[in-house]
Amino acid sequence: MGSGLQPVSAVIVNHNTGALLIDSVRAALAQAEQVIVVDNASVDASMDLLVTQFAKEPRLVMLCETKNLGFAAGCNLGVSLASQAHLLFLYPDCILGEGSLRRMGEVLDSDSSVGMVGGLLTNLDGSEQGGGRRAVPTPWRSFVRAFGLVRLSNRWPRLFFDFHLHKQPLPDAPIDVEAISGALMLVRRAAIDDVGLWDEAYFLHCEDLDWCMRFRQRGWRILFVPDAPVLHHHGHCSRARPFFVEWHKHKGGCGMARRARFQSATFFMKECCDGKNIQTRSH
Repeated sequence: MGSGLQPVSAVIVNHNTGALLIDSVRAALAQAEQVIVVDNASVDASMDLLVTQFAKEPRLVMLCETKNLGFAAGCNLGVSLASQAHLLFLYPDCILGEGSLRRMGEVLDSDSSVGMVGGLLTNLDGSEQGGGRRAVPTPWRSFVRAFGLVRLSNRWPRLFFDFHLHKQPLPDAPIDVEAISGALMLVRRAAIDDVGLWDEAYFLHCEDLDWCMRFRQRGWRILFVPDAPVLHHHGHCSRARPFFVEWHKHKGGCGMARRARFQSATFFMKECCDGKNIQTRSH
């Protein structure tokens, strides 16, 4: 393995990301042993730019599809090409911070029960971005958020907390969470073998929450690593087709609701009787 490179295969699914793809791949190549770009039928110049910039890079694998298969299917194609013990799923508009992959790998390797870790997604101004650490939006939690009941969280925090955890203080150390973002997921290959691949029934959006739920159902821990920053140009990939993205976000949410509905019957009692704040256990 090259000096300083992590035993990680980075999987980047691209669709019309433009020049940002170059920055994302460059940062990944600086830290990961292998980088795989799966292109979902882009019509912009992103892949041409990639070939021009990295034509002689042996650690970069490129796979170009003739139609848009969706994010989950693209990730699964990347898994089939991966050669390393850990896999990093990275959005093409995300830029790894220096040393972030090493730090995430340290946390993933610190305990064999940890199946997945995520880092600190940041906005351009350095503030924490939503989605990097969150709770699964069960029907009850979605109801709480939709009707503004989160304002009651000061009095009943276990029952009415907001599943967007980035509004809580940044923890001092890695913590267990219910879910992280598909924009940035470092995953143990053994956990993928146990849980299974991404669910390709999701074309776009909510497939990451679905996968996180399946990991936890199989007993794998998910950790959020606050000192592994990654810049995310949020929304860049969806600007060209906003209605297409919103449709699949809605469709994915419906699929998530069906998978999560089994939790809703017991959620209220669990939160009232023995529920725990999501951010309680430091690692």
